[in-house]
Amino acid sequence: MQRSMALRSKLRSLVLHRNRLFCTSVVSTDSKSTEKTRAVLFRLRFEQNPDRILDICRSAALTPEFHLDRIAYSKIVSKLRESNYPGIGDFIKESMDQIACKSERVLAHFIVLYGHARLAKDAVNLFDEMPALGVDRDVKTLNSLLFACDLAGEYSEMRRVFLEFPRKYQLEPNLDTYNIALKGLCASGSANEAHSLLAEMERKSIRPNATTFATVIAGFYKEENFESVGKIMELMKKYGIPPGISIYNVRIQSLCKLKRSSEAKALLDGILSRGMKPNAMTYSHLIYGFCREGNLVMAKSLFKDMVDRGFEPGVKCYFTMVYYLCEGGDFEVALAICEECLEKGWVPNFSTMKALVMGLVSIGKADVAKKIIQQVKGKFSRNTDTWVEIEEKIG
Repeated sequence: MQRSMALRSKLRSLVLHRNRLFCTSVVSTDSKSTEKTRAVLFRLRFEQNPDRILDICRSAALTPEFHLDRIAYSKIVSKLRESNYPGIGDFIKESMDQIACKSERVLAHFIVLYGHARLAKDAVNLFDEMPALGVDRDVKTLNSLLFACDLAGEYSEMRRVFLEFPRKYQLEPNLDTYNIALKGLCASGSANEAHSLLAEMERKSIRPNATTFATVIAGFYKEENFESVGKIMELMKKYGIPPGISIYNVRIQSLCKLKRSSEAKALLDGILSRGMKPNAMTYSHLIYGFCREGNLVMAKSLFKDMVDRGFEPGVKCYFTMVYYLCEGGDFEVALAICEECLEKGWVPNFSTMKALVMGLVSIGKADVAKKIIQQVKGKFSRNTDTWVEIEEKIG
């Protein structure tokens, strides 16, 4: 109880200190502001304590008119939600109340923030209140509301908004509206309803795009409705939309999630045989899939092929390889890939690094393990004592 009161007090203090009231016309995006926001995002990466999250917010003077600041706001709200901060709704409302000149963009941002906080009802209420705040509703804010419901996982509310609000507020849904609605249907296990929504789009002369089809394909794969995947691929031909690498990446990722990585690899082979170029994401999905299925030989082969073709593995791909190679006891290859990570300034999480260190010790490479500890222990300030204990055990 005392902790909750202290947090609420800190929130009130935060809001009182945020006296930077702004309008679009008086805000400038200088490099110092950008660097300040980047610093905020960096500090938020590993922070879990609500007190310190609010302190970081206090120091930032964020404005939702700037893209990078909107990202920071979203991160702050997500962090507060993860820490079960009880005043998250108050934080969003009071932050919004400090803004002197509210616009459609600003209110759309706060609607989405309620989604990040999993407060769909508050998002709906803000949408309802827009005229009272001097801002007209439009299809963009409707789409923001649908997106907020999607973020909150409130798919029944999303369905209600999609079905009722366009007529209630005289708003004409556009392609983005349908794409968000399709995403919600597929996420909620109702991909079959996508057929009727696609038919409705055709009646209204709203032409689907690659995002539309990628969303629906992923939804049908998730429900293992392979027949409908084929139908959607045929529908793409009807609209003259060729299945580019983004569509194939969705198919490959979906199959890998179903632990059907061999079928996904067959898709890659087909891509290559037709002269289509894969990309780094194609390989990353396959590597993750084969790692999950314990086929480290294939994962290593794909990683090598990826690099040989000139694709740069991303940080998640590197971390995936190190983690699963350690799980599989292939510590020497894990070490080689980890060293590449460290050269790039990427450090796998503590549990992965501990597994690698202990694995190296188990195969007689204690000296190498010690060097790795020296390289990374400064990156895990919360685990310094644990690293010291591990070093003492190694001797």
